[in-house]
Parts: sequence; C-alpha cells; structure tokens
Amino acid sequence: MNEISALSYMVQSMENVGFPVVVTLILLIRYEVRMERLEKHSKDLSDIIKELRRDIS
Repeated sequence: MNEISALSYMVQSMENVGFPVVVTLILLIRYEVRMERLEKHSKDLSDIIKELRRDIS
C-alpha cells in the first residue's frame, strides 16, 4: 500500500468510525510493537545473565 492510498484509507476510516477510535487503534498498534521489542530485549538480557553465570561458575 503506498502512502497516498494509506492516507486516503486513514481519512476514510476517520469519517466512518470517528477520530478517537482511529487514534486509539494507532496507539495500540504502536504499543504492541514496543512491547514486542521489550520482550525481545528482556529475553536477550536473560540469556546474557545466564551466560555470565556459567562463566563465573
């Protein structure tokens, strides 16, 4: 989907369901992406800690 059609879709969505609903959906999508990144970094950190514990033992 190119930028113009995406913008057109967003404007049409705002007209159909209302601005607050569209803003909420956008924020939820961004929140989900950030949570996935946080989960990945948390797993990486956990793996590093386990590796460091093995090195110490």
